[in-house]
Amino acid sequence: MTGKRVVFMGTPDFAVPCLEAIVAAGYEVCGVVSQPDRPKGRGKKLCPSPVKQAALQMGLEVVTVERVKDPAFLVQFAAWQPDVAVVVAFGQILPESVLNTPRHGCINVHASLLPAYRGAAPIHRAILNGESRSGVTTMQMDKGMDTGDILLMDAVDIPADMTLGELHDLLSVRGAALIVETLAQTFAGTLRPTPQDPAVASYAPMLDRGIERIDWTRPAAQLHNQVRGLNPWPGAYYICDNITMKLWRSRVKPAAGPLVPGRIHSATAEGLVVETGQDLLELLEVQPECKRRMGAKECACGYCMTPGTILE
Repeated sequence: MTGKRVVFMGTPDFAVPCLEAIVAAGYEVCGVVSQPDRPKGRGKKLCPSPVKQAALQMGLEVVTVERVKDPAFLVQFAAWQPDVAVVVAFGQILPESVLNTPRHGCINVHASLLPAYRGAAPIHRAILNGESRSGVTTMQMDKGMDTGDILLMDAVDIPADMTLGELHDLLSVRGAALIVETLAQTFAGTLRPTPQDPAVASYAPMLDRGIERIDWTRPAAQLHNQVRGLNPWPGAYYICDNITMKLWRSRVKPAAGPLVPGRIHSATAEGLVVETGQDLLELLEVQPECKRRMGAKECACGYCMTPGTILE
C-alpha cells in the first residue's frame, strides 16, 4: 500500500491490537510514538510501554517523547511525511501543529460511543455507572478533548457481571478491526464524518484513590458495579479488623427486613452476604492484603468473618 504512510501513537496494552492490525493490513507504518519508559515493580526498573515493546518486535521505528510540543519531535514527525496519524490511548494532548501535518489528519480510537464518556477513563466509568452498552469510536481529532467528528462506531453489550478487564479486552479487539476499516474508507474517500452533539456529551474523568473504598451505605447494585468496574485495576476494598481486603467478585441479592450497612448477614456455599444501604451483596472472591486471591468462604475461615461482624 505505497503512498499510505501511517504514524501510530499509543502507549498501553489497549493500543497494541490496533498497531498489529494496521501492520497486518499492509499499511506502511513509518513511525511509532509512545510515552517514555517508566519505572515499574519493586526495583523501579525502567520498562518500555506495551506499544513500544510490540513495535520493536515488529521492527518498526519507535520514538518516545515526554512532550509532543518538543521542537525536536515536531521535526521528526514532519520528516516521516505521514498521510495519516492513528492515535490510541497515547496519553498526551496533540498540538495543532501535529494535528495538521498529515494530509488526512489524526484519527483517534476512543473506547466509548461518543459523545458519551469523553476523557481518560471511559471503560472504567461505563461499568462503574452500570451501563448496559458501550463500544469504540473512530474520530477525526481536533484541538478539543474528544470533540472531533465521528467517523465509525462499533457498539457492544455489557453483561451484568462483565468486569473492567473483560470489557477492556473486548473493546481493544473491536477497536483494531474498526481502525482498519476506518483507514480503508479514509484512503478510498468514502467516509462521511458526523459532528458530535455537545448537548448529550458526558465525561469520564481520571480515577482518584477515593473511588476504591467500599461504602456499605450505598446500594448493593452500585457496590457490585464498583467491584467489577475496578477489576483488575485498581481494585475495590473494605476493612475487616484493621486488615485491608480487596473484593474482586460479588453478586447482588434481594433483602427483606431492616439492614445494618456493613454487617455480615449470613454465610453461603460460595461466600458471605453483607448488608448494604439497599439489598445485600454476596462477597465471592476476596484478597487480604499481602495474600493471594481466594474464595470469600475460605477467607472467612481464616479471618473470623462471621455473621454479625461489621465490615468498614
